[in-house]
Amino acid sequence: MLLLSVILVGALLVVLAAILVDSPLGRSWARRLEGPDGVGQTPELRDLQRKVDVLESEVDELNRSLTGMREELQFVNRLLENPKKKSS
Repeated sequence: MLLLSVILVGALLVVLAAILVDSPLGRSWARRLEGPDGVGQTPELRDLQRKVDVLESEVDELNRSLTGMREELQFVNRLLENPKKKSS
């Protein structure tokens, strides 16, 4: 039983680590570990990195919006396919 609980906790930690690494917080932490801003980077490279970061955040926002729209569309489709029939 102890072995099973250790395996489950380990699996949960792996999933949690994957979520944190892919989150904006994880990206921010990775940038801090890379070193101070400007060391060996040209102004053009810093500007390009900033633009990429902005685009990544916009793509994430669009993905969330698209997911919400899909869910709404599925809901409306279910409503249209199974309308309540009034008995007369």
